[in-house]
Amino acid sequence: MNTVFFSLGSNLGDRLLNLRKAVNLIDQGLCCRSEASGIYETEPWGKSGQPYFLNLVLKINSPLIESFNLLKYVRKIEVQMGRKRLEKWGPRLIDIDILFYDSEILNTEELTLPHPGIPMRMFVLAPMVELAPNFVHPVLLKNMTELYQQCIDPLKIELLSGVNL
Repeated sequence: MNTVFFSLGSNLGDRLLNLRKAVNLIDQGLCCRSEASGIYETEPWGKSGQPYFLNLVLKINSPLIESFNLLKYVRKIEVQMGRKRLEKWGPRLIDIDILFYDSEILNTEELTLPHPGIPMRMFVLAPMVELAPNFVHPVLLKNMTELYQQCIDPLKIELLSGVNL
């Protein structure tokens, strides 16, 4: 079994419904049951002037599936849900990023693991601390709590109380 962490975000349409649908598709397609963080409303990262996002981190324990096949699978979900990759950091119905695949370190044109944006993004670190505060970043050799405490991301992030998947 592999432990995989995904970051999911949506800022178009029914954002909560988009997250729910993506989580269900991941669970169904990978024959596993996931564990989700709380849902955070976050200011857009990388490009302002667009609606706020709903974000969460999803943890799965998946049967042996190679990381590139996992990437293909989540991209298929994005397309199935209507995602069009028009611009970097632009608005989107759903965004699914692989944050960690166990402690695999990979740097290719198609996939970089761990995701390079992790230490700079509070919308990733806050839910990661919620799910796995002691998980160690295999490149930086710091756990999620340490990275969260060192993050200088100034963008607004708020945990939504009473909102569940």
